Amino acid sequence: MSDLSNLLLLLALVAVVGLWLKLSAARERAVREARQQCQQHGLQLLDETVGLRAVRLRRVNGLRRVERCYGFEVSIDGHDREPGRLWMIGDALSSLSLPTIERLPHEEAATRNAAATPPDNVVPLRPRNRLN
Repeated sequence: MSDLSNLLLLLALVAVVGLWLKLSAARERAVREARQQCQQHGLQLLDETVGLRAVRLRRVNGLRRVERCYGFEVSIDGHDREPGRLWMIGDALSSLSLPTIERLPHEEAATRNAAATPPDNVVPLRPRNRLN
């Protein structure tokens, strides 16, 4: 009886290790996809990582497939942290949620005027007059 219980314990251990390796490979694919989407949309992927947020069954072409949701954080201008999410079925991206950039009217005017006038923290340098 002990041989059978040892065999079952070994099979359970192999199943857990196999599942862990499969989920790790899926997470690495999600990191690559998040990095690619951030680069494509002009965002910075913060911490260079994603975290599994949800798992659900979804019907695709009449078949039930496992869909994984990964959360991550991005930065629009380097001074903020905004949440993003991506959903993957197998190796394919099924959905993506990224933050939107909202510009207020006074911000648009400030960016237009910024090119015409130097910032407040810049001191203009002038050539020194030499008296010889």
